[in-house]
Amino acid sequence: MSVVKPFVNFNAKHDAELLHRAMKGIGTDEDTVLMVLTARCNDQRQEIKAAYKKTYGKDLVSALKSELGGLFEDLIVSLMTPPVLYDATQLHKALKGAGTDDQVLIEILASRTGEEIKEITKVYKKEFGGKLEKDICGDTGGSYRKLLVILLQGSREEDVDEDNIEKDAKDLYAAGEGKCGTDEEKFITILGNRSEEHLRRVFDAYKKISGSDIEESIKGETTGNLEDLMLAIVKCVKSVPGYFAESLYKSMRRAGTDDKTLTRIMVSRSEVDMLDIRANFKKMYGQSLYTTIQVL
Repeated sequence: MSVVKPFVNFNAKHDAELLHRAMKGIGTDEDTVLMVLTARCNDQRQEIKAAYKKTYGKDLVSALKSELGGLFEDLIVSLMTPPVLYDATQLHKALKGAGTDDQVLIEILASRTGEEIKEITKVYKKEFGGKLEKDICGDTGGSYRKLLVILLQGSREEDVDEDNIEKDAKDLYAAGEGKCGTDEEKFITILGNRSEEHLRRVFDAYKKISGSDIEESIKGETTGNLEDLMLAIVKCVKSVPGYFAESLYKSMRRAGTDDKTLTRIMVSRSEVDMLDIRANFKKMYGQSLYTTIQVL
């Protein structure tokens, strides 16, 4: 469960042969499939996919799907998907059909960088033929929609505006705890646009003014999806690995494991910050992520 790095003595053709052999005959050798694909980084998996097609004249993902089933199939197909396409696909699944999976929208848009969001938007249009912003607007409403649309622009400021740290903190206080009712617009503008470093400084200043953390104010002033999105932004500004450690913990604490969330986070962060997530998990919950998953 360390960060997945490129396999040193990598040979795409050899790996394609191993997978082909694992899927021949009665039953599939799932251990080999798992061993090969989890020990290769995503770029290498794409090379294996190309080598497989060249050698055997068929698509590797389709072959795997026909041989595997259930959660294991979901995991393997996820591992075979390029990261940006994976995020775009998760968003598309969250938006299509009856109801919206807001947890997925919030998780991806609150945690990805501006550049990543711009790439996701491009791939979404190419793969699914629609505009991500239009699809999100069609499925959401109110202040929640406004904040999602701001995040979708991927144009968060980059610098710390020293002159406005105190002002932003006071504005947030005045918009929430300092008045009857909540000025959601002010929260949306500041949380959606300021740079992460600037926001960290604003949150410190806010605590001095109000005596409580910004999270407490958000919980007291907002509800539902807007509250969840704002809290996710604040948590990611403070620590993206900390945010994912908490999400993983929650996915395993419910009656029955939330396998979709568990798979999505493990796959999407496997080459990004999994070591940091593990360290945060241990620090926050006093147990290792590895052990917690093992006993599920």
